[in-house]
Amino acid sequence: MDSQRLILFFVFTMSVFLLFESWQRDQRPAQTAAVAAKSPAAIPGAATDKSDSNVLPTPSPALTQNLATPVTPAAPVVATPDGGQVIKIETDLYRAEISTSGGDLISLELLKHGSTLDPKKNFVLFARSKDHVYIAQSGLIGAGLPNHQSAYTTPAMKYRLADGAAELEVRLEAAGGVKAAKIYRFRRNSYVIDISHEFVNAGAAPVEAFAYFQLVRDSKAPEGDSKMVPTYTGVAVYTEKEKFQKVDFGDIEKGKVPYPKSGTDGWIGMLQHYFLGAWLPKPGAPREFYTREVQQGLLYAAGTIVPAGSVAPGASATVTMPLYAGPQEQEKLAALAPGLELAVDYGWLTVIAAPLFWVLQWIHGWTGNWGVAIIILTIMIKLLFYPLSQASYRSMAKMRVVAPKMQRLKDQYGNDRQRMQQAMMELYKTEKINPLGGCLPVLVQIPVFIALYWALLGSVEMRQAPFALWITDLSTPDPWYILPILMGATMIIQTRLNPEPPDPVQAKIMKVMPVAFSIFFFFFPAGLVLYWLVNNILSIAQQWHINKSLESTIKPAKHKA
Repeated sequence: MDSQRLILFFVFTMSVFLLFESWQRDQRPAQTAAVAAKSPAAIPGAATDKSDSNVLPTPSPALTQNLATPVTPAAPVVATPDGGQVIKIETDLYRAEISTSGGDLISLELLKHGSTLDPKKNFVLFARSKDHVYIAQSGLIGAGLPNHQSAYTTPAMKYRLADGAAELEVRLEAAGGVKAAKIYRFRRNSYVIDISHEFVNAGAAPVEAFAYFQLVRDSKAPEGDSKMVPTYTGVAVYTEKEKFQKVDFGDIEKGKVPYPKSGTDGWIGMLQHYFLGAWLPKPGAPREFYTREVQQGLLYAAGTIVPAGSVAPGASATVTMPLYAGPQEQEKLAALAPGLELAVDYGWLTVIAAPLFWVLQWIHGWTGNWGVAIIILTIMIKLLFYPLSQASYRSMAKMRVVAPKMQRLKDQYGNDRQRMQQAMMELYKTEKINPLGGCLPVLVQIPVFIALYWALLGSVEMRQAPFALWITDLSTPDPWYILPILMGATMIIQTRLNPEPPDPVQAKIMKVMPVAFSIFFFFFPAGLVLYWLVNNILSIAQQWHINKSLESTIKPAKHKA
């Protein structure tokens, strides 16, 4: 296998890789189209505040086995009116909306992150509209207790985090005289929202109560998600025993998901490209995770149920659950809960991608520019593999030197391919050339290339990160295709530095390959193309130097002879 065949092998490998990822992360387009095709009134939560069915979450026997009396969910204390009122909240990081119907968090804008399609607008994580549903719901399970179908009241319809204040509290009281409240607490410079349920047992007997917290979402892919390089959108669950697991919407719909599951650790959430919504129960506290299909083919829920305990008559209880709703910033996620940083999807080469991004982040801390950091990382990788690539490029240079002899063998044996191959092997043996030597540089780069691909694609830190001039977002393709074209030019130069294949068909393919490869890279993130371009430039310099050095040592020998 010579270097030209290896390039073909590399192209084939990358094509299979992208096709496999596309198949594995299939977003079930027929279902998404079904959501879009529904009228606004047909989508739960679009025209009313009832964004799921009348079936409420119920704790399983595993969570209630120690209770003296069984727990059965009650109907809403006061049914929510259609529409309800919208409470508007603004903090340093959020612009949010909460509905008095159920107290659902129905809208969440991230003020520090631009929209994918229009960076001048804020990115919207949670929404409830005719086109898209993604909301946070919670409620209590127990006789006479409010749930997300109940009505709430609030003293104000607008809240704003005051300058200098560390926290903003939004309190909703259950309607109908029930002594229960739902409290949202937003904190400055934090993407964690604490959601609490308080209630008083006004009855004459003890109450066994539970609280549930769920995210309800359709299967629609996030705005700007590329069909060429689709990313995962769906449920994720982490426990110490089973570690990080993805739960596809399709598996939920088909009943293939082994939930509910009870335990004392872990978290559950909804993943999408760059962003995460996750419930983070208190470590060591009992909890149960569940997933379910809220409305067939349209909406799915992922949540957790936690016990409030047995509440005596006249006594009160409070259950608090943190909700993380924001970007997948790895260092911050790791500090919030074990395994939460795994929400950053680096694919099956995480073992390489994670250290690569750590180095990138360290370099960025010095340079302040992610593009410059990529260039420096490329140089570091090149230096790391320099001894290996040096030997490989020498092998290719030797093949370039003996190219005239190979041409004579071709002329001598004509179409006798067997004799031709035998003669070539004899030539390699005589000249001490390893025909596989030129494969190593590309073979080594394939896992690094794929790992860096996912590091650039999956890291929110790269999202909308500018480099220079026309490159304003390293996580998206070059808008003017300049980097892919330059990369194609460097491939042409590399091809000319290598010996021409003796097979005419291969020779023609290698002339077309740089153009085809450039078009292939039109759809890749600009940061990845920048890495490959810089790597090509460094490879050209190294190979040119080796070629000249080897040719200069051979020519004097020929002259002496």
